Amino acid sequence: MSLHGSDRRDMSGVGGNGMVAAASLRLRLNPNKEHKPDGYEDLQLDFSPNIFSSLERYLPPSMLNVPRDDKAKFMREILLKYLPLGERSRSQKHREYRQKIIENYQPLHRELYSVNPATFFVPSFLRAINDNTEQSFRSIMSEPSPGIFIFDIFQTNFCELLLSEIENFEKWVTETKFRIMRPNTMNKYGAVLDDFGLETMLDKLMEGFIRPLSRVLFAEVGGATLDSHHGFVVEYGKDRDVDLGFHVDDSEVTLNVCLGKQFSGGELFFRGIRCEKHVNTGTHSEEIFDYSHVPGRAVLHRGRHRHGARATTSGNRVNLLLWCRSSVFREMKRYQKDFSSWCGECSREKKERQRSTIAATKLELFRREGESTA
Repeated sequence: MSLHGSDRRDMSGVGGNGMVAAASLRLRLNPNKEHKPDGYEDLQLDFSPNIFSSLERYLPPSMLNVPRDDKAKFMREILLKYLPLGERSRSQKHREYRQKIIENYQPLHRELYSVNPATFFVPSFLRAINDNTEQSFRSIMSEPSPGIFIFDIFQTNFCELLLSEIENFEKWVTETKFRIMRPNTMNKYGAVLDDFGLETMLDKLMEGFIRPLSRVLFAEVGGATLDSHHGFVVEYGKDRDVDLGFHVDDSEVTLNVCLGKQFSGGELFFRGIRCEKHVNTGTHSEEIFDYSHVPGRAVLHRGRHRHGARATTSGNRVNLLLWCRSSVFREMKRYQKDFSSWCGECSREKKERQRSTIAATKLELFRREGESTA
């Protein structure tokens, strides 16, 4: 399968029985914004239904009106490239693991399990989202370093309730001796919020509140097509993780919100945006930025923005992380070689090539001018 820059409007990919020969078709480079995608919530799928609805807008025109099951099969083949057989087996085991938790864990604050904007968000954030304009978004945030946006998002009461829910879950884990999966390979403490019932709430948080921001702020990395997430909390301080090494996130856009508690240290340090090819290249002075956490305040950045966390020197710090992903962007990225629209090093290399070309052109013009006057 490959991408194509224009729509294919012929029916060469459709057989005599009306079925689409998927292997001969190409995804659109740009989404069909007029098309209303189907819902896939009622199907048994390997991936989130939201991913299928998002990807459907990129289907070739000849596929848009075929039966929903055929579209789902076509899109599933694309998505399975990212989840080989071994991963699919692990994915099935993880679904069973998650279901076991949800069947046995009793939530403490059920009001957290569905989004209530009036009680979750500070009024300024809610007004900006409701206005839904770039001006309204930028009016509530600062951008102290390119691509890093800081703004108040959660009310204090929401942060306290979520901390209480996390403590209740950890108490249940200890009492039942249930072995849980940690958020990632770098953190030994913390919990995956999706695993104990908060997946739907976090989906709504991403779709209704983070995706509108990302559509404006991070369009070049799939901000408008975020369709899945990994939501978790990390814990730092005494008897918890101390710091976090230099890394990039497995996301297109990352939301990082400090929930509390009392702590010192733990600053985030950012060191430039890089594609996979340039992830280990050096840092330039203009890319250096450090940030000190404030409870209830969000940091929003590209997942490929290299960063780490310094040691929490006293107290305890708990942060909510939402890694937002775009299956569409990941599919398209496979066919791209130039990431200069967002990778700092690609951009520098492109500018250097342009400077070299201009310099060579000038030298050639001077040479010709000298020959004509000789």
